[in-house]
Amino acid sequence: MLNWLSEGIPLGDWLEMLVEWLKQFTFFFDGIDWIISTISSSLESVLFLFPVWLLIGLLALSVWWKARSWGLPLFIVLGLGLIWNLGYWDNMVYTLSLVLTAALISVTVGIPAGIVAARKGWIRELLTPVLDLMQTMPAFVYLIPAVFFFGIGTVPGVVASVIFSMPPVIRLTILGIRQVPAEIVEAADAFGSTNCQKLFKVQLPLAKQTIMAGVNQTIMLALSMVVIASMIGARGLGRDVYQAVTQNQMGKGFEAGLCIVVLAILLDRITQMMGHKQQTKKG
Repeated sequence: MLNWLSEGIPLGDWLEMLVEWLKQFTFFFDGIDWIISTISSSLESVLFLFPVWLLIGLLALSVWWKARSWGLPLFIVLGLGLIWNLGYWDNMVYTLSLVLTAALISVTVGIPAGIVAARKGWIRELLTPVLDLMQTMPAFVYLIPAVFFFGIGTVPGVVASVIFSMPPVIRLTILGIRQVPAEIVEAADAFGSTNCQKLFKVQLPLAKQTIMAGVNQTIMLALSMVVIASMIGARGLGRDVYQAVTQNQMGKGFEAGLCIVVLAILLDRITQMMGHKQQTKKG
């Protein structure tokens, strides 16, 4: 103990010992690698399956069908058309697949974790400092274990993005379920609802708008990681930005950055529209 006080606590040495111990579970990390690679490559295959003009038209039409307004569909046509015209379409698809893969994993894990934490106070108390650590730790730090366990490429970029972007969906799921009025929950109990019926027919529908806000924030945080993920070999628009910075190519950096901005606006508006539609149906 006195040595620790005089020389410092060897946290780094402990972490390296933990990493060395985890290396023996290669089958676990290989499984994660396979899952992420499969999801990402499947999304890329689907997005590359259609001609660009057809994909833009289908997306704009589907958004118009949901929103019944021309503002967002017009922006989709102009924004994605600009990305296509500038020659960044393929890299945009790689970026979108990375973001959607990270968001899908974050939502798949985060919403159930939020539900459990909302119903069990002790789990919520344990989870809160972990979420604080995940949100406040510099994003570059996540790259070190990601590269160590998964090598170079898209998979470690997705892993780092998941760690960085998962906390909002967990927090807002907890908040949404805990904000459901107690009177409504008591009424469901009075009518003999089971826990599953109460969750899926009362709590989740009433908390859906808040949960969708968490999904929106998760997608935005995952997108903010694309440039950092490019430093460990992830393909996409982030690589173009990173190369422009290292090679002092202002024009290329502006074009790639503008494409990221367009993609961010589209994802933000589409997820907001989905949350707004749920609110309208509720009202």
